Amino acid sequence: MSEDTERSGEGTDYGEAILTADGVEFGERDAALLRAIDRTGSVATASAELERSRARALTRIETLEEAFGTLVERTRGGSGGGGSRLTAAAETLLTRYDRLQAALTAAARVPETVLEGTVTDVDGELATAETSVGEVRALRGREAIGDGDAVQLRIGADAATLSAAGEASGPDSTSARNRVQGTVTGVDRGETVRTVTVDIDGTAVIALVTAESASRLSLAAGRNVVVTWKATATRMVPVESSRER
Repeated sequence: MSEDTERSGEGTDYGEAILTADGVEFGERDAALLRAIDRTGSVATASAELERSRARALTRIETLEEAFGTLVERTRGGSGGGGSRLTAAAETLLTRYDRLQAALTAAARVPETVLEGTVTDVDGELATAETSVGEVRALRGREAIGDGDAVQLRIGADAATLSAAGEASGPDSTSARNRVQGTVTGVDRGETVRTVTVDIDGTAVIALVTAESASRLSLAAGRNVVVTWKATATRMVPVESSRER
């Protein structure tokens, strides 16, 4: 098992904590499932409590365990009855998740990277714009945005994931990830969260990472990194001046 990143994602005002290992993301729903199993001692009871199917819960646990190691020990019925309980690895995972979520919630304001661009393609709720860091896909939602329009793209620092250059996977078409490479120019040391500034061809992109992740990635000025973020975590808004042509 190799744990790649700790980050936050879209979903709350300050971002939802996300732990990632081998391409598998552990988030709020997964934490809730493990806690329910710990409380009830049963995958079936936990699933019912959370209004989920037992089959899907078991499938999800298997997926998580392929990336994070054994999380739930299950015993069949017998004289003492069957049941499920969390492993030490699961307890550690929940502790890390809680620490990251607490740190993100404590950040009263999440900084943003704002890019200027021109729309080159529209595909449903997503659109692509040419920017100073290259092509960026973003969520345009119901905005009346078309080819050739000038736009701003807003990327929350909590939505960005940092990986060591050469170790990050390529773009994932299903999640419409944006991927760019740059050089760290600064690391602002908060108590538990680091604000990292990455230079990409003269444009500063900001990301939030935990102290643990910053240490694991050896983040410091001059470090080459890959920044990835989902198109659905990037908001595209029209620049009003482009409407006045």
